[in-house]
Amino acid sequence: MTTRSSYITSRHALNELCAELKESPRLALDTEFVGEESFVPKLELIQVATDSTAAVIDFPAVLEDGSLERLWDIVCNPAVQKIVHAGRQDLDLFAVHAGQIPKPFFDTQIAAAMVGYGPQVAYASLVHRVHGKRLDKAHTFTNWSARPLSHDQLSYALEDVTFLLAIHDHLHERLSEFGRLEWIDEEFARLEDAVDETRGEPQERYQRVRGWDQLRPKSLAVLRELAAWREGEAKRRNIPRGRVLRDEVLLQLARHPPHNVQELRSVRGVHGSEVDRNGEAVLAALHHALALPPSAWPSLPKERKPEPEFTGLVELLQAVLKARAFDQKIAPTLVATTADLQLLVEAKGGGTALDLPLLKGWRRALAGQLLLDVLDGKLVVSVDATTGAIVCVLPSAS
Repeated sequence: MTTRSSYITSRHALNELCAELKESPRLALDTEFVGEESFVPKLELIQVATDSTAAVIDFPAVLEDGSLERLWDIVCNPAVQKIVHAGRQDLDLFAVHAGQIPKPFFDTQIAAAMVGYGPQVAYASLVHRVHGKRLDKAHTFTNWSARPLSHDQLSYALEDVTFLLAIHDHLHERLSEFGRLEWIDEEFARLEDAVDETRGEPQERYQRVRGWDQLRPKSLAVLRELAAWREGEAKRRNIPRGRVLRDEVLLQLARHPPHNVQELRSVRGVHGSEVDRNGEAVLAALHHALALPPSAWPSLPKERKPEPEFTGLVELLQAVLKARAFDQKIAPTLVATTADLQLLVEAKGGGTALDLPLLKGWRRALAGQLLLDVLDGKLVVSVDATTGAIVCVLPSAS
């Protein structure tokens, strides 16, 4: 537990804090931000803690007074382990401002799911279960851009890192007891890849538009160009993507491309001010996409319509997976989702290659091979008459 805290609002105070932080081999990290009005969420606070000190850093105030370079040096130091909770958004923000993903990192939410605390456990819940302390969540929806911040707001923000190091100790010990330290490294690598994907090429952004996989290939080419254009425009103006064009508008334009500015202006959901500003640019993106040859159109994902018996197999595997996960004290959704099981069943039924995450690394060792054996008839699923538990046994010889 930390023993001293401070509120940092100047470069001088930050430099003094950094002189203390750099002596620690690990650093608890959290952020508070406002994301409703900008392309990149506006970073307001950075909370840090070591075993001896904790601080809330007022990002806009310190940035106005100078640089945060000394802090970024510590955050990105590979010799310092960073401890976060549900840290994807935090890691993404640090990558934007520090220029790289802070590594190595340890996400306590992922680790907790791997040792029996359930999927996506909230920080306050984890603090209560590990330490027996209930946190005051009165400021969950506070406006972190308003100044001055109250004492209660700063205390609330500080609590988000105050317990992280002790939780890290607890989870690391449990992971070691369960023999899952290598497993958790695999999961952190997957999280790093996910953060990298959010910073990927604008041309791939169309796959984040809900309903993209329902379009025909030619319309999908239009959506790809429009989504890429919107990405660049939103970033240039530093506004949310939906402030330029909403997802449902992109889909409508992809299905029924307008031929001129007048037709664009009549599309429901397209604001006249946006047409005045960018009508010609939108039409140019549309025309570019429509001129592409079929060979340049994006590929559609294979349509998956499982046979009725496949649905039953997925449900059977869900039951086996849940029983296995309960026995091994791990969140079943961390091992495989329903969609993962669907892919496994369809791949087996169609005789296609089984190149699935469920059949790699620790997932295969824990449950993947077991599920394969069930599908291959090598194991029989039954219910223990005494305990009511699901068990998998070798089929009896007839």
